[in-house]
Amino acid sequence: MSIKAIAAKLFARKIYIQTLGWSSKPVETQQEVFKSLIKNANKTEFGKDHHFGTIKTIADFQNNVPVRDYEDLKPYVDKVKIGEENILWKGKPLYFAKTSGTTSGAKYIPLTKESMPYHIEAARNAILHYVHETGKADFVDGKMIFLQGSPILTEKHGINFGRLSGIVAHFVPKYLQKNRMPSWETNCIEDWDTKVNAIVAETITEDMSVISGIPSWVQMYFERLQEKSGGKKIGEIFKNFNLFIYGGVNYEPYRAKFEQMIGKKVDSIELFPASEGFFAYQDSQKEKGMLLLLNSGIFYEFIKADEFFEENPKSYTIGEVEIGVNYALIVSTNAGLWRYNIGDTVKFTTLFPHRVIVSGRIKHYISAFGEHVIANEVENAMKEATSETNIVINEFTVAPQITPASGLPYHEWLIEFEKEPENLQAFAEAIDDSMRKQNIYYDDLITGNVLQKVVVTKVSKNGFQEYMKSQGKLGGQNKIPRLSNNRDIADNLTK
Repeated sequence: MSIKAIAAKLFARKIYIQTLGWSSKPVETQQEVFKSLIKNANKTEFGKDHHFGTIKTIADFQNNVPVRDYEDLKPYVDKVKIGEENILWKGKPLYFAKTSGTTSGAKYIPLTKESMPYHIEAARNAILHYVHETGKADFVDGKMIFLQGSPILTEKHGINFGRLSGIVAHFVPKYLQKNRMPSWETNCIEDWDTKVNAIVAETITEDMSVISGIPSWVQMYFERLQEKSGGKKIGEIFKNFNLFIYGGVNYEPYRAKFEQMIGKKVDSIELFPASEGFFAYQDSQKEKGMLLLLNSGIFYEFIKADEFFEENPKSYTIGEVEIGVNYALIVSTNAGLWRYNIGDTVKFTTLFPHRVIVSGRIKHYISAFGEHVIANEVENAMKEATSETNIVINEFTVAPQITPASGLPYHEWLIEFEKEPENLQAFAEAIDDSMRKQNIYYDDLITGNVLQKVVVTKVSKNGFQEYMKSQGKLGGQNKIPRLSNNRDIADNLTK
């Protein structure tokens, strides 16, 4: 074992002990974060507007500050963007992370000198927890690739603007620089097609031990590697590749495809990073869910998803949450976001320590008929329908068909198969059965002949990639929504 691997094990134990400290007292940890946030933002414009000086309790905070999304916060963000100081947080941010928006186009999320270190430490600590639990550390001597956006930044009013993954690229620790791939020049390529080809050329002869990225874009990288190598399995090309790190989407729909392409099973670590904060990482290969980071400059609140759109829904703090309930995630951060709805929904899988899974998006759901279907349910249904079969899925999304040419309305599952089911109708039935078991509202609609059962529509090879390319969203942190309450994506895919 190398000196670097031995050092990684020692450091991993230290981080593990530190984590046990704060995760064993979640309420106290969050209370300290809350107090620090209020104190540091007391004299900002936002703090003055919302009377931070009078806030003594979390209840005071909730009474003074409404839950906001980006549109509501945008007037403050616009002031920060033109260089004004002490608006949302003391001073002005180091960076603005540009990310996809909805009604306003691009969103610009601030990153401060206080918040930025937590993004880096969380990714590092996820790997160290893996090292501590498994004892595996030899991978630190191999090459590591992180598929990410361009690190080229633009500067305005003393603030750098760029993609989060590109910003993070500037903070890769020195001890990883020699191992990190691709080269800086390749990482700076903006066009995703060109970039993937360049990454393949650089890495195909290297000893890759760790590969990281959003599964859909890593899949594209693997496909190009196989084309270049004459169809070799990824495990043949990279004999020491044994760890896949991912985030952004659920890995389960991709797992069978990945194992087929790799030719063996590899360990994986799930991350929950976002421009708004690094919220959680998988701390155990044995336990379901990701450890919620309660000591990272973020104060969390949780609103039950089925109550979210009510006039004054109750917000729960970490000491009040329950296992298995679907919550909208609300954050206040040391980057200057206050009771901010990030759009994701989570469910707790364990308490003490608090672990979560990402169950979907509060606005990515299907309820065209009152069924309240969420991403977690459709992903579970796909997993059940493909389990113990040789069916392989590349990508899929779900949308309602409200006005079919004939018959009752239905949920349309648009699927790009790598290996199709022998009986497509039986496959659709299996999906429908799973959905009915999971969602009582959906089951009622089928039973009451309001909806017909699931309809599966096959999408041509690379259809999802072509769609993303047509939208200018190929690569980087962009991903296909797992489901929509309209047919914008579905109609594009079926043209």
